[in-house]
Parts: sequence; structure tokens; C-alpha cells
Amino acid sequence: MLRVPEAPESPMLNRVVGLGVEAPATEADIDEALRAMGVDVAFYVAVAPRARPAALPEWLRARGLEPGWGWMLFRRDVKPPASAATSLRVVEVDTVEHAEVFGRVVRVSYELPEAIEPRLARMRDAGWRCWVAFHGDEPAGAGALFAAEGVAYLGYAGTVPAHRGKGAQSALLAARIRRAAELGCDLVITETGERGGDRPSNSYRNIRRAGFTEDVVTANWLGRS
Repeated sequence: MLRVPEAPESPMLNRVVGLGVEAPATEADIDEALRAMGVDVAFYVAVAPRARPAALPEWLRARGLEPGWGWMLFRRDVKPPASAATSLRVVEVDTVEHAEVFGRVVRVSYELPEAIEPRLARMRDAGWRCWVAFHGDEPAGAGALFAAEGVAYLGYAGTVPAHRGKGAQSALLAARIRRAAELGCDLVITETGERGGDRPSNSYRNIRRAGFTEDVVTANWLGRS
């Protein structure tokens, strides 16, 4: 379970994952997870395609949760992606100052509360590697990588609204894929909201352009404690 009280309206950050994956979930498991989310938090309960039992979605619906925006999981190897044309400068975070910039860019990109910036700035303490893309001296975009057991996960990718369309995310994807190879990983995964209707698809296109292939959609059930 991930709970970020600094961003109570963000189900992207407040979520229950893994339910019914390692072993079939029970209704008691669901009730315990919902209690643990606390009060006044919008959250997702992720239901993976292989989650058990089949009744899990109906149990969530019976507790007042509704189908939310599913996330598409992507994967690729660590071969260098095609060069992305951009005038932006991509810097790996290695100072406190740049860590604070990273936190601010992610917060602004996702329209999160200011209170979450210090937590985002400390992500390196939890093993994440972070990058910032600059337009001149102005922060334009950010992205992060977490590596374990030969797998690199790319997350926390965002671009400041004023700098969208300048290639920040393609450049950040390329930088993180290269670092995944240097870290000895052989698989890179990432995710974004599934396509459909009038939902935004810029991130989806950038990921595909970087050589990722679609893997599977995880359903997200939206609730509020």
C-alpha cells in the first residue's frame, strides 16, 4: 500500500497494489486495506489481470468503489533508443538543489499540493535515481528510475505546462534507458493511463516512440476512505 497524505486528492499516489496476486484475496483482505487508507483520501485499488479470485471486482463495487482509469504497462530491453531531437539539457540529480528542483517540477506537472515537494525531493534516499530537463536555466521536465533485480522501473515523469512539446519526455526516457543498461538491467518497464475516449495520450505516444511495447492493463478501482 502506498499512502501519501500530503496529496489526499491523488489516487495515483494513494493506492493499494498486489491484492490477489501472490495468493487469492479475501473480503477481509479488502476491508483491512480500505481501513489502512485512513480518512479523506482518494485512492486506487489496483486489480492486476492475474489477480484472484474472479469475484474481486464485484467485492470492490459492493464496497462503493467504481472503475477508474486503467494503467497500461509497457516493457522494452535496454538497447539505446533512437535519438530524440531536443534543445533541452538533461541532468541527473546529484545535489540537494537539483533534488528540490525535481520535486517542484513533478509537483507542478501533476498539479499536486506544495506540501509534497519535500517528499519528492527525498526520493533518492529511497533508492530512486532522478533527472531534470532544463530549457536554458529553467526547469522543464523530470523523470525517475528505480532498479532492482535486473529490472528498471521508470516513473514520476512530468513536464511543466509551459515547456510541453519540446521533447523533454523523450530525452528523459532515453537518459533513463541508458542508465538502466549501465546498472546491469535487462528489462525496462513503465506505465501510463490506458488510451480511450478523450483521455490524454501524449505520454502514451512518447513511450511507444521510445521503443516500448504494450504489455497488459491493470484495472484501477477508485474509492475514498
